[in-house]
Amino acid sequence: MRVGLLIYDSLETISGGYLYDRKLVEHLRAQGDHVEIISLPWRNYPHHLLDNFSRSLLKKCFKLQVDVLIQDELNHPSLAWLNNRLRVPFPIISLVHHMRCNELRPGWQNTIYRQIERRYLDSVDGFIFNSQTTKNSVAQVSPINKRPWIIATPAGDRFDPKQIDTIDMVTRAQDSGPLRLIFLGNLIPRKGLHTLIESISQLEQGYCILEVVGGFDANSGYTQRIFQQVKHAGLEASIRFHGAQCDEALVNLLENSQVLVVPSSFEGFGIVYLEGMGFGLPAIGTTQGAASEIIVHGETGYLIKPEDSAGLATLLKYLCQDRKKLAALGLAARQRYQQFHGWDQNMAKIRTFLLELVGKQT
Repeated sequence: MRVGLLIYDSLETISGGYLYDRKLVEHLRAQGDHVEIISLPWRNYPHHLLDNFSRSLLKKCFKLQVDVLIQDELNHPSLAWLNNRLRVPFPIISLVHHMRCNELRPGWQNTIYRQIERRYLDSVDGFIFNSQTTKNSVAQVSPINKRPWIIATPAGDRFDPKQIDTIDMVTRAQDSGPLRLIFLGNLIPRKGLHTLIESISQLEQGYCILEVVGGFDANSGYTQRIFQQVKHAGLEASIRFHGAQCDEALVNLLENSQVLVVPSSFEGFGIVYLEGMGFGLPAIGTTQGAASEIIVHGETGYLIKPEDSAGLATLLKYLCQDRKKLAALGLAARQRYQQFHGWDQNMAKIRTFLLELVGKQT
């Protein structure tokens, strides 16, 4: 099978969505399929809209020798009008990680984004969704019932944390001293690091130690605001910034943490919750988006309202004081992780979907 994948920037970009794309490409190529990557330059939203009138992009897409073209929905501003100008013999499938119009921002802005995303979603022939939440979000904007679709969730087995046993998890949870937190995610407003820092600032000194793992370059303005927030709160000794880390370093940080906290305003899935739970870490996310598909509130972690720093502070204080509950949450989190399929099985599901779509046999 010949597959095209249209993305922004590099497939090696660090984010959950790009990890999903990489895993899909790796699986397809391992099965002997040819995958051609079509990369568009990463710019701002208005410049992406101009791509719709690019003759060179239209020509490049028209000349593709593929059986199916997958477009990462992140690219929707570049394709919302261009897709309708394409006359190609292969189906166009949108790979939807989450919709921009679901992010936390002023309503008038999301109204504009929703109109553009609707035009894009109406232009494709089918869908790959990463969660039930994402599917429902798309269905509210563009009818999907008459087009083929599949839900293939991400996985958390990238690190294969089999070496951690029950005794290790209980012993770690009951370690005395500050509650050891880890935040995984690029420093962008949607991930909610500012909310987590605000919650720590509401606690007495010594309650928490936070390890922040994630790239600084995605939103330099926000990154600087985060650094200033830490400084103004006097939390320099309690919060350590590691930047993006290799897998080995990240595994070491996960093994030595006690709680994963990513209070994102919206997640289409939330791979980091599942990855942390694989190490027996209770996860704290929010009620918006698909975190509830992974985190069972009160059993494997907690779900708070977005921006609820006071509620988060109360939870952190509680977990710091009740290490038996922390241990129980960690054991349940590990069991929850084991209920999810791995990357290979989930990506194989997509391949079967694509083969059926293009009328080929495995």
